[in-house]
Amino acid sequence: MEVDILFRIAGIGIIVAILNQVLARSGRDEYTMITTLAGLIIVLMMLIPYLTDLFSYIKSVFDL
Repeated sequence: MEVDILFRIAGIGIIVAILNQVLARSGRDEYTMITTLAGLIIVLMMLIPYLTDLFSYIKSVFDL
């Protein structure tokens, strides 16, 4: 796995955490859940190619 993807995920996590703090302090609690879900969806979309590679590797190891 590339180290670059880990830095991207960490960066998205930091940005989402800061946005959540700002929104929570300004009284916009309903938007904190939306930003958290958006961050999670972005990270999952970034991980899809790696997950497909993992599943194909597991499939080839066990000859399925």
